[in-house]
Amino acid sequence: MSCSHGRQSTPSSAPEVNTQGGLLTIGELARRAGVTASALRYYEELGLLPPPARISGQRRYPESADRLVAAILLYSDAGFTLAEQKALLDTRASPPGDRRQYMQRKLAELDEQIARAQAARDAISHGLRCPHEDITQCPNFNAGITARLAGQPLSQSHRQLHDQRPREDLAGETGQPVLGPPMSGEEAGAIINRG
Repeated sequence: MSCSHGRQSTPSSAPEVNTQGGLLTIGELARRAGVTASALRYYEELGLLPPPARISGQRRYPESADRLVAAILLYSDAGFTLAEQKALLDTRASPPGDRRQYMQRKLAELDEQIARAQAARDAISHGLRCPHEDITQCPNFNAGITARLAGQPLSQSHRQLHDQRPREDLAGETGQPVLGPPMSGEEAGAIINRG
C-alpha cells in the first residue's frame, strides 16, 4: 500500500547548477527527491513542507528540503496518507506519547488490512483448488455466500468454513460431501468402519 503521489519513475543523475548559495529551485529539488514539481507544491499547500524563500517570485528551497521530501515518501511507503502525515507532524508540539499512540493506531490499522488481504488470498487460493467447474455449485462457495448475506466479513466466514471438515455422513442429494461441524473421533471412526 504505497503512495506514489507525484513520483517520477527515476530521479535524474544530471549535475545540478546551483547559483543561489545552497538554495534549490523547485525543479532541482524535484529531481533530487524523485518527485514532480506539482507534488512539491502540493506538499507545501498541505503544510508538509515549509513555505520556501522566494527570489524574483520563484521558490528556493534549502538543500535540506530533500530530506523532508524523503521523509514524506518514507511515511507514504509505510502506509500513512498525506493527511495522516500532517497530523503526525502536528504531534511534535503535543505531549511526548501522542506520536507513539498515533503510530500504534496506524499499526493496528495495517494489521487489519493485512488480515483482510490474507483472508482474500486464502479464499482465492482455495477457489483455485476447487474441483467444481462451476464455482456456484461448490458447497464451500455457497456457504460463503450465505455467511456474507448474514453480514459476516470474508475473514470470519472463511475461518469458520475451514475450521469445519467435509462430512461424508452429511452428503446431500448430489452425493458430494458437505461441511458440518468438526467430527469427534467416534464419528470419524464410524464413517471409516462403514466403508
